[in-house]
Amino acid sequence: MKMHFCIPVSQQLPDALGGRYVLYSVYLDGFLFCKARYSQLHRWDEQLRRVFGNCLPPFPPKYYLAMTTAMAEERRDQLERYLQTVTADARVTRSDVFTEFLTLMQLQTLNISAQNVELAVFLPDGRSIKMEGLTSDTAERVLEVMAHKLGLHPELVGYFGLFLIRPFPEGKLSVVKKLADFELPYASLQSSEMENCKIGLRKWYLDPAVDSVLMDCSAARDLLYTQAVQDIEIEWMKPTQAQREELKALQKTENQTKFLELSQEVRHYGYIQLDPCTCNHPEPGCGVQLSMGNNEISCHITLPNGQTQDVAFQMSGVKCWQVTFLGTLLDTHRPQRTLNQNLELRFQYSEDSRQQWFVIYTKQAFFLSSCLKKMISEKMARLAEESPEMQIEVPEQGKKRRSQASQQKDYFNFLRKGKMKKSEGDNVWDTLTEEGL
Repeated sequence: MKMHFCIPVSQQLPDALGGRYVLYSVYLDGFLFCKARYSQLHRWDEQLRRVFGNCLPPFPPKYYLAMTTAMAEERRDQLERYLQTVTADARVTRSDVFTEFLTLMQLQTLNISAQNVELAVFLPDGRSIKMEGLTSDTAERVLEVMAHKLGLHPELVGYFGLFLIRPFPEGKLSVVKKLADFELPYASLQSSEMENCKIGLRKWYLDPAVDSVLMDCSAARDLLYTQAVQDIEIEWMKPTQAQREELKALQKTENQTKFLELSQEVRHYGYIQLDPCTCNHPEPGCGVQLSMGNNEISCHITLPNGQTQDVAFQMSGVKCWQVTFLGTLLDTHRPQRTLNQNLELRFQYSEDSRQQWFVIYTKQAFFLSSCLKKMISEKMARLAEESPEMQIEVPEQGKKRRSQASQQKDYFNFLRKGKMKKSEGDNVWDTLTEEGL
């Protein structure tokens, strides 16, 4: 399953010998991940090929003459496609040679030395668990340590994830992004341009039925319970007045099992809610509150005239989607060099033999895309369990499983749609697509 990697811009810089070299800015989920030179990426490819052989895509060739502007743009585009293809292979992304290189690149980009550090990870109930570690510890490593501290069974760790979250004084919560296993939480906090960001531990699945797998583990049950309580407080869950009163009574008696059983009946239980944004449905300029979960995209829409309506798009009708940059690069001389998060996500929806594109304008477009991927993968996991003979891929759900015949098939494509254009202000926008679902 391909990741949201892109290389939207490159810089020519002077080297120590009086020449010049090109530095490529690699972005993950719309945020700067690292910067690397062609020579560094080339050596990384050579290391990968020693481990994985010729199954890797071709690496962009060297140029022995001075590059023209068109050649430089072609190389940047080729490197981006290479990175997207390489990171689609789970064998590669789980390897030491993959993780060690990206760890080094993250540290070098932010000028962070590998040293001991104390990292605080926040739980849904507001508690923070402090752990001693290294600035070079990956999200996967931090999550494993957290699981051990909390008493979470090792086989259940895959159902949880680390997120970059942003709490607000009025009690609201914004999920900025889900940290990939190979990301460095310490570096992510340092590079974030948003104020008051924290590393938070939350469950990472959108099918409420998965709860049943975790209920026998007291630590997992406690995490589910505290997250459900938090989701009610921040109004991500929508209980009726009767449900709210019954849940409060169960909360007073600390009956977690009964509380979670009743929560299953509450509207939007286990959903992830995005920040308020806008959309083009049923007309341009509508405000929308998006919630994703239980195999649907739930939209509370406010029309320009103030009227509201609720619309739910079932994932079975979502055929493909694409993320498009709509802004400009900011802070070009700072290490972060973040993209203006002015983005859109559009998805093609089929219903009653009619197909239509719906457009959502949100700074969280990449995270929304990750949630759509997650719901698709969970649906495939259910199909695999119901029909083991089906030749489908089952990614990212607890233990990773793949049918032998499906290893060559890619259900998710992350493609560039058209060439990027670069102006004097470093405007570099393109369209990225999820297709072939």
